[in-house]
Amino acid sequence: MKWFKRILLLLILLIAVVVYLNYPKLNIISGYASKYMASSVTIGGHSPAYINQNDLKMPLIELATTEYSEDGASADVYGLLERKAIDRNGLGSVLVNADYKEDQNYLQPNRNKKFDSLPYPMGQLPPKDSLFPEIDYSKLEKAISLAFSNPEVQKTRTLLVLYKGHLIGEKYEEGFTKDTPILGWSMTKSILATCYGVLQNQGKINMDWPAPIAEWKDDERKEITLNHLLRMQSGLEWSEDYSGISDVTKMLFLDSDMTKAQRIKKAIAKPTEIWNYSSGTSNLLSGILRQQFRSHQEYLDFPYEALIDKIGAHSMIIEADLEGNYVGSSYAWANTRDWARFGQLYLNQGLWNGQQLFDKSWIDYIAKPTTNSNGTYGAHFWLNNGENYPDVPKDMYSMNGYQGQYVFIIPSKEMVIVRTGLAEPPAFNANEVLSGIVSAVE
Repeated sequence: MKWFKRILLLLILLIAVVVYLNYPKLNIISGYASKYMASSVTIGGHSPAYINQNDLKMPLIELATTEYSEDGASADVYGLLERKAIDRNGLGSVLVNADYKEDQNYLQPNRNKKFDSLPYPMGQLPPKDSLFPEIDYSKLEKAISLAFSNPEVQKTRTLLVLYKGHLIGEKYEEGFTKDTPILGWSMTKSILATCYGVLQNQGKINMDWPAPIAEWKDDERKEITLNHLLRMQSGLEWSEDYSGISDVTKMLFLDSDMTKAQRIKKAIAKPTEIWNYSSGTSNLLSGILRQQFRSHQEYLDFPYEALIDKIGAHSMIIEADLEGNYVGSSYAWANTRDWARFGQLYLNQGLWNGQQLFDKSWIDYIAKPTTNSNGTYGAHFWLNNGENYPDVPKDMYSMNGYQGQYVFIIPSKEMVIVRTGLAEPPAFNANEVLSGIVSAVE
């Protein structure tokens, strides 16, 4: 009997230790689940049942019990640490905390959703039926279908191909259409960078300017420029680990103001000495972008007025944190066709229906390899160093997001390829799919 009591006591102690060590993680888990549920219902248009059965079936995240009601989404893990996310018109969904006041007024961006008489992708009319003699259409169809050939592993949801500004192929899994908004995750970083390109073209900002951070003016961080931040080579401390409690998960699922997380970090190297991918840096840049405007309203309007609605990407929405800062690291949604518009804008070298939104030199800038990134990163865009995509033209660069969201831009082939889904390499063989599509054009 004594041995039984001792074993029982040890078991209780063991459970207590496990709970103690993992209790903070539950906050992140329930935060992720409730935030994702709220956005996927209100923006993505999916049912709560669909989200629970598909998107939230992930290690650890599936431990959460997640529900949706008119008041928003809520999640907890075994009844512990319930988190709630609500929708704010024009700003997307956001996790709330003890500081949130339900009667608090908030600004929202003004949108100008013009529906012109041009065919997609340059306008809102249906795409033209175009046949190119240099395209092997059966080979193209086979390559596109390859991305959907093993759905339980690849988990591809949508795929679209533009060639010379014409839609030549697209495919959607059940439950998704050309109108379904999809979370781009870190593809949002490239949207944020493009905002800087637009400001530069307007003569309002220079990438070599020191970052305008008051806390840095009296220490070594004063040497950090906007260029260093856009290239993730600031030398600032940051942990981008999604498997547990880290800088990035605390920022995304605990912080009311996500622009501060990277701002307060110390320098662990001089600028350019190391390359360290950081979502905190992107949200810091979102905060710096806000500083460029006289009012919060001007900041909220700018991405839509100067870029997003300008190219007709009317399905896009960038979600904001509780303090009204765009979450430039992670939270832009758009349908597949609108994601492709951004690729086409870059193929057009910043020119859209006669208006130069950013200078041609901006493409050379964002596609220039960053020191110490092994040729894989430019300025908030990813590059093809020949290792991950050995059978794809070397000049390809891309917008990349968690779980395999991509906008691939291939200038030498005049192609834009968009793929969205719930799995990334190696589960989804991007090189094989891309090379199959590219090789269909002689």
